[in-house]
Amino acid sequence: MNTIKKIANLLLVVVSVTLLSSCAKQKEDKTEENKVATTGARAEYIEVEPNVRLHITDVGDGQPVVLIHGYPLSDAMWEYQYSALVKAGYRVIGITLRGFGQSDKPYGKYNYDQFASDIKTVLDKLDIKDAAIGGHSMGGAIALHYVAKYDGAHVNKLALFAAAAPCHTKKADYPYPFFTKDDITQWVNLNNSDRPALLAAIGGYFTLSATSVSPGIGAWLGGIEMQSSPYAMEQALIALRDEDLRGDLPKIKVPTLIFNAKEDKIVSFALAEQMNKAIAGSVLVPFEKSGHALFVEEKDKFNEEFIKFLKK
Repeated sequence: MNTIKKIANLLLVVVSVTLLSSCAKQKEDKTEENKVATTGARAEYIEVEPNVRLHITDVGDGQPVVLIHGYPLSDAMWEYQYSALVKAGYRVIGITLRGFGQSDKPYGKYNYDQFASDIKTVLDKLDIKDAAIGGHSMGGAIALHYVAKYDGAHVNKLALFAAAAPCHTKKADYPYPFFTKDDITQWVNLNNSDRPALLAAIGGYFTLSATSVSPGIGAWLGGIEMQSSPYAMEQALIALRDEDLRGDLPKIKVPTLIFNAKEDKIVSFALAEQMNKAIAGSVLVPFEKSGHALFVEEKDKFNEEFIKFLKK
């Protein structure tokens, strides 16, 4: 009888310990749950208008840096900038424009005003203050237009990376771009008849040489490009062909950094020189060992020079 009583008491102790442990675990889990609920995960998508959500990469802590991708890529192109900037102590926000990457792809306008408006909505909703904004190629033109259109709202620095600005086609009074209106119109037509051929044609101009990026990096960039909407690609090409931002240049009042490769075959170095002259106080950094893809072809120099600018 004593033995049975001892076993019963022992079982009671085991049950009590188990219950106490379970309660403690539940309390711990609840604390973690509340912590997550309080801090929250950062939004990966931000709605800029009904039925239009933009994909956002929002990583790191510190002063914000906003990055706008080039044509026809997405915020994924900044993979090797995200890492360097976060390690340097910055919060980096990559915005994928409507129609590209993982952002929504609605029918409608795809001009620089629309893209700038979308960026403004994202920065409003994130309550961003005193950010640097940078853009590559078409994204550089859009970043420039954003700063001019909204008088530098949310930002205090501008970076133009091989920016297709202030215009991407030759004009009678502006001979600095490489391409004519007819050249870009042919690209529009190719987009609508053989989009992979268009991407191959752009790819032929994109790097300094066929071996200046690895096959893996080339395939990665190509995969990002194919996520784009054919309609968005067509409309954005028309914007690249027709937009003229020369009137925006005198409106830029924030410190401005300009990167351009001397051998860039998409955006001429002469175009960067013209912007350098027109934007008061801007700094032009030439790249010697890359083409239009300087963000991967010379990524170490790109990151170092950009961070140096951010720290000033």
